[in-house]
Amino acid sequence: MKVSTDACVLGAWFAAKIRDYTYVLDIGSGTGLLMLMLAQKLKSQVHGIELDLDCFKQLKENIAHNNWKDKCKVIIGDVRTYTFPVKYDFIISNPPFYENQLQSGDDKINLARHSSNLTLQELISSIDKNLTNDGTFGILLPYQRVKEFEKMASENNFFLSEKLLLKQSPTHGHYRGILHFTRTKVNPVQSYTLLIKDNSKNYSPEFTELLKDYYLNL
Repeated sequence: MKVSTDACVLGAWFAAKIRDYTYVLDIGSGTGLLMLMLAQKLKSQVHGIELDLDCFKQLKENIAHNNWKDKCKVIIGDVRTYTFPVKYDFIISNPPFYENQLQSGDDKINLARHSSNLTLQELISSIDKNLTNDGTFGILLPYQRVKEFEKMASENNFFLSEKLLLKQSPTHGHYRGILHFTRTKVNPVQSYTLLIKDNSKNYSPEFTELLKDYYLNL
């Protein structure tokens, strides 16, 4: 599975933002990118759950070969039915993006991109079940699904506290949204925009500052 720029921004933004919670959960860990980014910065125990066996094998290998493996625990299973031993203070997810859209012929791509295995409503329900009473969660979504998810979260008693909207360049529109939710209403909601690259096609200063501890060539 490829490492996307969007996922790197997701991990870096929350790693710099959330306090040192006791327990953090990554739902749909893939190959472990978010787990490793959070473990690099936080003192927390970082757990990750992954459904796909091939992904899980890569996840285990990646976690085993890093300096933060003692903070990390990987689980193979379905978050909808798995019984975790603890409640989590922060939950992060880069979920499947597309519901009810044409799927490819590649089952691995379908699992990563489509939510036939885990819908957004099921994701919210799983977060609600496994999050502490004062916990928060973060999610990465296509921009066109941001409003839909905000409404869905509100209907499940979660409130948007801040969001980071991503643009590829000053001439592009928003294409991703990173959302941070709490169980307590926040007013006003903070909203930011991050440019990945400037007009010269170089990484923007804001992107560079956010990702410099993760990208080798920034």
